[in-house]
Amino acid sequence: MEYWSILLSIVIGAVSIHYLFKNFNFFKRHGVIHIPSVPLFGSTASLIFRRESFADFFVKIYNFNPDAKYYGFYGTTNPFFLLRDPELIKSILVKNFEAFPDRRGFANLNDPLLGKNLFSLRGEKWRNVRTLLSPSFTSSKMKMMFTLMSECAENFAKFLSTLPDNKGEMDMKDAFSKYTNDVIATCAFGIKVDTMKDPTNNFFVYGKEATSFFSGKRALKFLFLRTFPTLGQILNIRLINDYVMKFFKDVIKTTIDTRDAKHITRPDMLQLMMDIRGKEDRRELDIDDMTAQAFVFFFGGFDTSSTAMSFAAHEIAANPEVQIKLQQEIDKLLEESNGEASYESINRLEYLDAVINETLRLYPPVAFLERTCDKSYELPPALPGEKPFVMKKGMVVWIPVYAIHRDKKYYDNPNKFCPERFLDNKMHNSSYYMPFGLGPRMCIANRFALLEVKVLLFHLLARCELKPSAKTPSPIKFVKNLAMMPENGFWLNIQRRKNIHSMLKSAIMNG
Repeated sequence: MEYWSILLSIVIGAVSIHYLFKNFNFFKRHGVIHIPSVPLFGSTASLIFRRESFADFFVKIYNFNPDAKYYGFYGTTNPFFLLRDPELIKSILVKNFEAFPDRRGFANLNDPLLGKNLFSLRGEKWRNVRTLLSPSFTSSKMKMMFTLMSECAENFAKFLSTLPDNKGEMDMKDAFSKYTNDVIATCAFGIKVDTMKDPTNNFFVYGKEATSFFSGKRALKFLFLRTFPTLGQILNIRLINDYVMKFFKDVIKTTIDTRDAKHITRPDMLQLMMDIRGKEDRRELDIDDMTAQAFVFFFGGFDTSSTAMSFAAHEIAANPEVQIKLQQEIDKLLEESNGEASYESINRLEYLDAVINETLRLYPPVAFLERTCDKSYELPPALPGEKPFVMKKGMVVWIPVYAIHRDKKYYDNPNKFCPERFLDNKMHNSSYYMPFGLGPRMCIANRFALLEVKVLLFHLLARCELKPSAKTPSPIKFVKNLAMMPENGFWLNIQRRKNIHSMLKSAIMNG
């Protein structure tokens, strides 16, 4: 055991020294403006040693040189280009996408659920799978999934509205994770679960375990794999345990076998992947591929969607005037629709849209975007009088979405929660608002995620009131790790509305 520990230390030390000498003077050698760094830890020492939150870190490095279009920094031993200028960002993400088509992702195939899913795939493989999955998120498919989502949201809201008064205080992140779990189970895997009533179901337990690698010891493992991906692969280091991977794979296989045997079809993503089997012009996906793509919902939706809902709930509770206005809009819809909200009517709720968009501005689901250079691309001079820089294949750019969303250059009073700013449609299409990214590689499931949040808030606010509790943070202070989470969680008080609309009351009594 001691022998292997010594050997591993030597290997890690040798690789670290190699990376250090190869990369650490990169920006100095090329005359690129860059943030001062510490050997081995780069510009991220404060993150590694938990001296500041991920959000504060990005604001700090974003403000290093406000006049520059971009500059360099080191993520541990790796050199990255931080882009600040919206036009340059748009050029790289949209206009010159072919030069920056990929993310680093989780190409480490020790974790097939991560390495083989759409987020991590590159080149032609990514294009093929993206083309295959895109029909899952058309308006017609969203309309079909709306029914499945609504059932989950209605059950969730009914459960909370019937809790006794002394049980109303809760961590909303935990509660919303149960809702997103149920939506993912039914819309991606074709499995029906009710996690509020059965919080120990395997879907929830394994989904939570598979996606929580941004805090604790797993965050360090994650950082190691991102810094030394080749070494991580050699040492067979994994983020997801074998039994979790086996569970999801078994679910997919069993569901496919059942549907084939009983000729069952459902309006979900798994069905779309099943339907291409046997078609001459399409590459058939194997079980590992199908499992990885279905897992995209967990990877991209389980944690990020429930976190977005939690931030929205926090701001709604902290701003009573917003909650009143939202409930009035919801009640008006209930009045006009005889208590039955449709896909079209929920998508017409302008103020609910504005509340969600403002939440995603203040608390974007992903704090930064990343792209790798695939062919030579000339960056303009970072500052007047500086020289342009030609990026080469393999170099990486980071776009600090969180910091851009809070830049007073683009938003008045940027740290204030103000949904009204999104009642102007121009804001949605600006190059400095990108909660789901920009360009061909933007989040494929953004419409799914938005609908999931809308449906949840609609049913919850129709029945309940959200109020701060003694544990509610004000203002929010983020934890000092890689997660965008408040230090003490998302605690609120949930109470049954005293003024539930008569149409909903009637539906409840008849139901």
